[in-house]
Amino acid sequence: MTLFNARSAKTGLVLAAALSLSACGFNSVPTKQEAAKAKWADVEAAFQERSNLVPNLAAVAKGAAEQEKSILVGVTEARAKATSVQISADDLGDPKKMEQFQQAQANLGAGIGRLLASVEAYPDIKSSTNYQMLQSQLEGQENRIRVAIRDYNGAVQDYNTEVRTFPSMIGARLRGADPLVPYKAVTPGAEAAPSLEGKL
Repeated sequence: MTLFNARSAKTGLVLAAALSLSACGFNSVPTKQEAAKAKWADVEAAFQERSNLVPNLAAVAKGAAEQEKSILVGVTEARAKATSVQISADDLGDPKKMEQFQQAQANLGAGIGRLLASVEAYPDIKSSTNYQMLQSQLEGQENRIRVAIRDYNGAVQDYNTEVRTFPSMIGARLRGADPLVPYKAVTPGAEAAPSLEGKL
């Protein structure tokens, strides 16, 4: 009978320990952290897709006019800079690295907006099927970027709330989990698709 009581007590302690660990976020914290990292990968993929469209845009714009060459060069340089600044999932808690990435992407977005506006002024290019298709692709990609950033920021908010609230903060501290940095547009409106309205 005593052996049975000892086993029951041990089983009860093991169950209590397991329940307390699950209640303190020991498993939910890394789950939410991994979800945020996966959403960050979606943001990076969306920015990469936009960057991949730039050579096509450049090819269309080359026929516009020699005076637009500086804008074209600026976009090409911004694309090179944007693709050289990389953020790994391990860097999501580093505000300086996030700011560098955000600035590079904002510069590329602004350059694309200027190039689209300048090309839009040329009727022969504007009426081109290739230009219209490319414009539509870029606008769609900017929308996908905005959605990916929104989803990432939602996952970061969920994770940051988890690591800062009781009882999950206990598990977060045991695991050494730090808050993640949300994506913020460096310049107002940088996360929005460039508008071509009124730029003719």
